[in-house]
Amino acid sequence: MFYRLRGTLIHEEPGFAAIECGGVGFKCLTSMNTLKALPKVGEEAVLYTHLNVREDALDLFGFATVSELNCFKMLTGVSGVGPKVALAILSELSPEQVAVAVATGDSKSLTRASGVGPKLAQRIALELRDKVKDLQKEGSVQLPASGAGLVSASSNAAAAVNALTVLGYQPSDAAAVVAKFDSSLPVEELIRLSLKSMDTGARGTK
Repeated sequence: MFYRLRGTLIHEEPGFAAIECGGVGFKCLTSMNTLKALPKVGEEAVLYTHLNVREDALDLFGFATVSELNCFKMLTGVSGVGPKVALAILSELSPEQVAVAVATGDSKSLTRASGVGPKLAQRIALELRDKVKDLQKEGSVQLPASGAGLVSASSNAAAAVNALTVLGYQPSDAAAVVAKFDSSLPVEELIRLSLKSMDTGARGTK
């Protein structure tokens, strides 16, 4: 229903921010990382949003980047992970850190978030990683050829593509963006650069 809000930031406090658009103030539940990225109250702000519909409430969630929004959606798609837990994870970890944790099976990193114990962290890493494996079995995760030939499936570039797929990006789009950067860079750096490129592209088309 809502994709993005752009307006004046009129209030913020731990857990949410309010943006006024056309005389209407929208309360957006959000992560600490997004709050840190917002401008000062009274200035223009942009949040990418997700409307969560429940029987007793309509909750609007807002994020500073498309990457964080996608990560939130992927996390809440895991059994046992509700919006509150997803926000806790994204308050402790950036989208690229979540992607790296899932792609490498590092469930311990996820336990840094409040309310995420070892069992839940393992479930998150397993379920999201399995989604990537399913795509690979279907043949939809393919890496483009670079100047040095086809990128090795065990390379940092391949791991970065897998991690971006975990975050909800189309494998072909992720592979095309990752191919723009030096494949010898660390996986997390490749993911960070790719997410920055994708977010910039998303803002430019809206």
